[in-house]
Amino acid sequence: MCANYGKYRYLCKWKSKTSHSIVMLTQIYNGHILTPEGWINGGSVLFEDGRIVEVSRSSHVVEQADKAIDARGSHVLPGGIELHCHGGGGSDFMEGTAEAFRIAAHTHLRHGTTAIYPTLSSATLPMMDAACATCQELMKQPGTTIMGLHLEGPYLNPRKAGAQMPEIIRTPDPAEYTHIVEDYDCVRRWDVAPELPGAVEMGRYITSKGIVAAIAHTAAEYPEVKAACEAGYTLATHFYNGMPGFHNVREYKHAGTVESVYLMENMSVEMITDGIHVPPTILRLIHRMKGVERTALVTDALALTDSDSDKAFDPRVILEDGVCKLSDRSALAGSIATMDRLIRTAVNLADIPLRDAVRMASETPARIMGIYDRKGSLQRGKDADMMIMNDDLRLQAVFSMGQRVED
Repeated sequence: MCANYGKYRYLCKWKSKTSHSIVMLTQIYNGHILTPEGWINGGSVLFEDGRIVEVSRSSHVVEQADKAIDARGSHVLPGGIELHCHGGGGSDFMEGTAEAFRIAAHTHLRHGTTAIYPTLSSATLPMMDAACATCQELMKQPGTTIMGLHLEGPYLNPRKAGAQMPEIIRTPDPAEYTHIVEDYDCVRRWDVAPELPGAVEMGRYITSKGIVAAIAHTAAEYPEVKAACEAGYTLATHFYNGMPGFHNVREYKHAGTVESVYLMENMSVEMITDGIHVPPTILRLIHRMKGVERTALVTDALALTDSDSDKAFDPRVILEDGVCKLSDRSALAGSIATMDRLIRTAVNLADIPLRDAVRMASETPARIMGIYDRKGSLQRGKDADMMIMNDDLRLQAVFSMGQRVED
């Protein structure tokens, strides 16, 4: 326990009295805690007013604790950060309503996603306006898990549309994307096919505004990927999905998007870790080639995730074999995975060490999105976002800003 804790506690009590608010100190003890320095066996995490006060090697319950929770040796981990999620609980972010956003975000929160970037598939301008307005308002609410909007399209290659609605896909329109960026303060990431006319210029523009530029649904080869990287694109969307690998053009062999991204040292990747979109052997390959610091786990989950409904937002989508597909079986359309499943799949099927899997679900996404100063690891001063998992990697509890999440 830090030597200054008693003084800190006194100041907090004084502050709570003057602000007429109750500040509760909670301690999770006897945990197997993952920190940036490694594992702590039998340690404690203390948090108060939504922030972590101390991560300690001691399992002793401190006298000042208002509430003590025995982790019973389970893994105490930073909360997951979801970069790519379309919906859950029967609701899709494409609906653009506050209710849909709240239902989908809470569905994933219950499974360990304590920070989320709602994803919009290729959409019309009115649909983007509605989602942006809703997201912007929800981001202002205290304790929100919604960090900002992720736009997956509509500026994608129609030859690599996958489950995107082909009639909505179009080339980058400066008037359209500058309106979205200038009139709303919620877009944090935008996915574009880099080979499209104007994509390089768009990448320079959005990154100048602090928006993460990602390449997606693309047929780009090495020259286009390299140009995109130089223009500020730093992320490859659902790596291996919606992009070609090594292939022939007539009698000549070409490096695809996949190999080109591997060669871009400064480009990170996200991988759908449901064990279906990308085979476990390829998950292991990505981890080995790109490393923990450049790989993020994502769900790419649709509204059917953890839902009693069998109706998808897109009427073309069906649920079959534990994954969402287009009804003609021409493409996968998204997953029904949740954050806890991502970690189990990475560890149990892809043989990725638990520490690496958790970092790719928390620390790496936080770094990619520029929020590692407050989220993504269990450290003093950061948000008290965490999950407790047993040895079978089943969730025991989730905490968001220090509050235990209930169904």
